[in-house]
Amino acid sequence: MSNAVEVYQKAQHLQLTDKLVVEVRGHTALLTLNNPSANTWDADMLRGVKQLVEHLNDDKDIYALVVTGAGEKFFSAGADLKLFADGDKAVARDMARRFGEAFEALSDYNGVTIAAINGYAMGGGLECALACDIRIAEEQAQMALPEAKVGLLPCAGGTQKLSWLVGEGWAKRMILCGERVDAKTAERIGLVEEVVAQGQALTTALALAEKVGEQSPVAIRAIKPLIQGARTQAPDHWLPAERETFVDLFDAEDTTEGVNAFLEKRKAQWKNC
Repeated sequence: MSNAVEVYQKAQHLQLTDKLVVEVRGHTALLTLNNPSANTWDADMLRGVKQLVEHLNDDKDIYALVVTGAGEKFFSAGADLKLFADGDKAVARDMARRFGEAFEALSDYNGVTIAAINGYAMGGGLECALACDIRIAEEQAQMALPEAKVGLLPCAGGTQKLSWLVGEGWAKRMILCGERVDAKTAERIGLVEEVVAQGQALTTALALAEKVGEQSPVAIRAIKPLIQGARTQAPDHWLPAERETFVDLFDAEDTTEGVNAFLEKRKAQWKNC
């Protein structure tokens, strides 16, 4: 409990909006989007996500970040379209930048990010989930990138990350045709990794995050860029880096600890260094 209070106080020091609720459970930070009724994004929330991830990158006690939505209906419905009703390009440019900074920070987080999709994930809500490493969806969840229906486009990574996950064909169906997918379809096409019963996304995501806590956080920090690097460059490009990174891990105390813990048949005590 003291750890949870400590992190919450740090979040307050960062002046996070009340629409972002931060808790700590063991080595996992839980971020709940809390902007009723549809958990839509505003500028303060996006700035807060970026600041929170920057803080968590420096927190050696946190290994994973779970993101979910408050309530039973919405993970997040995306941006509040009222922001764009008057056609102000300056507002559009500012919001596009904030979306990009927030979700790129989320994607580049040193630990593991898991989206617990507890309802509708639309537009910027789905792009938030796409920025996470793993997505767990409840059976009633619906996912879409419907921006083109209102004359806009996904500007927070949607056109790129969705294509990478599900392939160009399904990305075009969802973005160009405005097709909404249910959880079962999302799992079939690779948009989510697991579908669970209603009300179980957060429990499942937290259990998965607990497994992350058994891994060396130093190793995770080294591995994640190698996996994600294949999005932009051929695998052969990363093979030498993979070998060098393996050797570099021997500079870490956790590597010695992990190997010896295995040999001694005990649980490793990570220091994240």
